[in-house]
Amino acid sequence: MRTGIYLVVTAKRNRRSTASDLSRQLSSATGTTVSRQTVYRRLGHIGLFARRPVRCVPLTATHCRLRLTWSREHVLWTPQQWSCVMFSDESSGAGWLIWGGIILGSRTDLHVQSVMMTGHIYRDVILEQHVRLFRGAMCAEFLFMDDNARPHRANIVDECLQSEDITRMDWPAY
Repeated sequence: MRTGIYLVVTAKRNRRSTASDLSRQLSSATGTTVSRQTVYRRLGHIGLFARRPVRCVPLTATHCRLRLTWSREHVLWTPQQWSCVMFSDESSGAGWLIWGGIILGSRTDLHVQSVMMTGHIYRDVILEQHVRLFRGAMCAEFLFMDDNARPHRANIVDECLQSEDITRMDWPAY
């Protein structure tokens, strides 16, 4: 029983540990030897499964074409043009709002702790409390750019941007 608790605690502390690593750590800490497969099975019973990190973004030919087109359209933009763009990326947990190259907010004031980001939360927290205010203070060429996360594409978000007359900058997927 204690070995199971040790495995769970160790696995949760270091989510990148492999079953083999955990087996070796258990053996050195308690003297109990178990196989990699046993570690895998025991952790699987409580819902901890191995995940393989994505090594690259899976780009299709369409993604590549859209990215190239976007890059060519914006390659000659001046710093003045980019200064009218506000970028939002809170879905990764970093919670950044960047406006004209200046970081306006970070994890401390934009990230909604322990709440899954939805279109409603994105509208209420990011758009209403931050973007709308900066839009009012910005030039007429103001553009809003997000990272195409699923909550950013919700109908309620589109409706909010339209009602506030905020233009969303096209940004290719992935």
